[in-house]
Amino acid sequence: MELVAGCYEQVLFGFAVRPERKASGDHEEKWTPVADFTHHAHTASLSAVAVNGRFVVTGSKDETIHIYDMKKKVDHGALVHHNGTITCLKFHGNRHLISGAEDGLICVWDAKKWECLKSIKAHKGHVTFLSIHPSGKLALSVGTDKTLRTWNLVEGRSAFIKNIKQNAHIVEWSPKGEKYVVVLLNKIDVYHLDTASVSGTITNEKRVSSVTFLSESVLAVAGDEEVIRFFDTDSLMCLCEFKAHENRVKDMFSFEIPEHHVIVTASSDGFIKMWKLKQDKKVPPSLLCEVNTNARLTCLGVWLDSMTDPKESLPPAAEPSLVNKEEKSKSSKRESGDAVQEEKRQSKPSVKKCGLTGVSKKPTKGSGLVSTKKRKMVETLEKKRKKKKV
Repeated sequence: MELVAGCYEQVLFGFAVRPERKASGDHEEKWTPVADFTHHAHTASLSAVAVNGRFVVTGSKDETIHIYDMKKKVDHGALVHHNGTITCLKFHGNRHLISGAEDGLICVWDAKKWECLKSIKAHKGHVTFLSIHPSGKLALSVGTDKTLRTWNLVEGRSAFIKNIKQNAHIVEWSPKGEKYVVVLLNKIDVYHLDTASVSGTITNEKRVSSVTFLSESVLAVAGDEEVIRFFDTDSLMCLCEFKAHENRVKDMFSFEIPEHHVIVTASSDGFIKMWKLKQDKKVPPSLLCEVNTNARLTCLGVWLDSMTDPKESLPPAAEPSLVNKEEKSKSSKRESGDAVQEEKRQSKPSVKKCGLTGVSKKPTKGSGLVSTKKRKMVETLEKKRKKKKV
């Protein structure tokens, strides 16, 4: 497996982690993280990271999404459709990537051809976070327009809009998709899918920076502090808390492999830590290993190679297509001259279809894959033009 983390210093770190049995012959394992790669593709701080079976994708304040091939350990290019900081990236299986940004767009990408399949004007303000239902048929998003939106991913349209009192900055589905949480500053509202209403509210001491479900009823909560807390989403009680870092915790990621249920944490103190969760969540986890990046970490992911198989991953047969046949036929109709009629039929929020080549004349903003060299060359030319104008 590999721990990957982005930072303010524009770098993506990769650390290979493998368990090694102790020489004494007992059953305890020693986990050692070894520096594997650093990837410096962005020109601004990293803001989001997502991982599937082959790639790690990173989003940045430079408005681009970079793709890193974990098998070949090479840069695979950049996606340059958004006009704003990339705020969230989520894979569904190995076939689709969904991105959200400060331009208010949610984009659905083909993770094989790296084409933009859909571009949805999702929020009037920024898209601050999104989460995909385990079935892959629904997604939730929150933005700076004080709304929680439910999306039908099969048809690529808005299914439901709920007005909330404040701007939420995190939304997360539970592993089975029977409930979800919406985070507003230090408060976490727990919703049940069948009622779509708040069943209770968890209050953290500080502003919440990251949440991750450890089970259908246990939620790990990190805030702008050194402590991580486990809450029961049914009773709303705090099960346990433990000091994880020396500075604020920025991101968390949990997964299961044989014999281990693991939570990984990243902090502004520069450390990435792996913790082994106990069966009883009232007992704090034990530290498996840690590594100091000497950087101000912002986002975190875990790449599990073919040797490990996380329980939460869905079999390929369970992955629904995020673009159905009907939508594909609509795309071909537009190409044959029915574009104006089809656009009129579209209901708000508008949904745009994107191909390999963007309509925009600007080479920096398109809908397909752009090589890193080409992107940097374009940026250099634009800087020269600006200097001439001055």
